[in-house]
Amino acid sequence: MVDLQFSTLLFLSISMAFPLILIFLLKNPNPNSAAKTYPVVGSILTIWKNKERRVQWISDMIISTPTLTFTLHRPLGYRQMFTANAANVQHILKNHFYNYPKGATFRTILSDFLGDGIFNADGDTWKFQRQLASHQFNTRSLRKFVETVVDSELSDRLVPTLAIAASSAAAVDLQDILQRFAFDNICRIAFGYDPAYLLPSLPEVEFAVVFDEALHLISERFNSNIPFLWKMKRALGVGKEKQLREKVGEIREFAKRITREKKEELRRKSSLESEDLLSRFLSSGNSDEDFVTDVVVCFILAGRDTTSAALTWFFWLLSSHPEVEEEILREIKQGRESDDGGSYDEVKSMVYTHAALCEAMRLYPPVPVSTKSASCDDVLPDGTVVKKGTRISYHPYAMGRVEKVWGPDWAEFRPLRWLEHAGGKWSFVGRDPYTYPVFQAGPRICLGKDMAFLQMKRVAAGILRRFRVLPAEESVAPVYVSDFTSKMKGGFMVRIQERGEP
Repeated sequence: MVDLQFSTLLFLSISMAFPLILIFLLKNPNPNSAAKTYPVVGSILTIWKNKERRVQWISDMIISTPTLTFTLHRPLGYRQMFTANAANVQHILKNHFYNYPKGATFRTILSDFLGDGIFNADGDTWKFQRQLASHQFNTRSLRKFVETVVDSELSDRLVPTLAIAASSAAAVDLQDILQRFAFDNICRIAFGYDPAYLLPSLPEVEFAVVFDEALHLISERFNSNIPFLWKMKRALGVGKEKQLREKVGEIREFAKRITREKKEELRRKSSLESEDLLSRFLSSGNSDEDFVTDVVVCFILAGRDTTSAALTWFFWLLSSHPEVEEEILREIKQGRESDDGGSYDEVKSMVYTHAALCEAMRLYPPVPVSTKSASCDDVLPDGTVVKKGTRISYHPYAMGRVEKVWGPDWAEFRPLRWLEHAGGKWSFVGRDPYTYPVFQAGPRICLGKDMAFLQMKRVAAGILRRFRVLPAEESVAPVYVSDFTSKMKGGFMVRIQERGEP
C-alpha cells in the first residue's frame, strides 16, 4: 500500500513538473540541432512537434546522417537508435541475431495484447511457434490457399461488393474493404473459421473497430516518451490504460471463442477435412488456452493489416500511373490466354505485378519500423556503439528512400527498377532482404511472405480485370500513418467503375 502511494505521488509530481520544464525550454531554445536535445527532457519538443508524422520525421533524421544511423534522445536519459544501413540490418537480423532479441522492454509493452505469441516471443517459445507454423506455408498449402480460400472470397464477396459500388457510383473505403477481405482470409486459412466480415452491405464490424483502437493505444504506449507514466496509469487502472485493458479483453475473448470452438471440433472429429494452423497448435500438446489465444491474436494482426495496407497503397499509386496499370492488365490478359485465369500457377507467373507490389511496399512498407533490444554491448558495422539494453530499430520506410541504393529517382513509383526484359518477357530482379527488409530477414524472416504475394497478386488481378479504381478526391494526397502497421489516415475513399474485359 505504501509503495502504491509513493508511486502515485511520484507520478503526480512528474506530471506537474514536466510542463514547467517545457515552458522554460520553449523560452530558451537551442538552435544548434535539427532534433534539439536538452538536459533531462532530451528531444521531447522536436518529438512532440513531429508526433503526427513520426515515421517520416525519423526517416528524415536517419537519411540526413552519414552512416544512416540516428540516435534519438528521449526524456530522462533514455535513448533509442534507428538505422537504415543495410550492413547494420544484416548484423542485427542475421550475423548477431541472438544478441538482438525482441527483449524484455518490447515484451512488457506488448504483453497485454500479444502475450507470448510469435511476434512477442524470444528463445524456445518463438522457435516452437515458428516450427509449427512453418508447416502451414508449404507449396501444397499455398496452392490450396489461392485456389480455394482467396478465389472464393474474391468471387463470392470482394467482386460483388465492388460491383454494387460501381452500379451505385457511391464512394467506398477501399482500405476498409481490403481489411475485411484479409481478415476473412487469415481466419479461414489459419483457424478454419469464417467470420464473413466482407459482405456487400459492408455492415459495421465492432471487432474491427475495437482492434484498431487497441492497436492505436498500444502504439502510443510503445512510443511513450516517459514509460513510467503509462505503467502508473496501468497500475491505477485509469485513462487510456483503462481503455486499452477493456479493448484487449474484448479481442482476447473473441480469440478464446475461436479456440474453444476449434477444441470442440477436434474433440468431436478424429480427423478434420482441413488441417489449419490452430488445429496444429491444439494438437501439439500445448493447448493452454491463454497461450493459444496469444497465437490467434498474433496471426490476426499479421494477416489482417499487412497485405491490406500494401494493397491500399498499391491501388493509390496505380491511379496516378496509368502506364503501370496498362502493363499489369497486359500481364493479366496473357495469363488468361495461357491458363484458366484463376490458378496458382497463373498468379505465380505475374512477374510485372510482383515488381509493382514490391515497389509500392518500398515506398509505403506495411511495417515501417521494427525494434530489437541489445542483450550485450556491441559495435555495429558502421562504428556505432550499442550499449546493453539499448532499443535499436531498423527502418524499412527510410531504407526505401536511400538515394545511394535506389538512385536519384527514389521518390518515383517505378516497377521497372525490379525488372529485366529479355526474350520478350520480364524477369524479376530482387534485392537482398537486408537492403529491402519489408518482410524482415534472417531467422525471423516472415513465414507468410509467399502467401502474402500470392494473395496480393490474385486480388490485384481479380479487381483490375473487371474494375477501374479511382480516388474519390484526386487532388488530395493520402496521409501515411502507422500503429505498428501502416494505414491511410481516414481510409482510402474511391469510386469503382466497370472496366469490361481487358
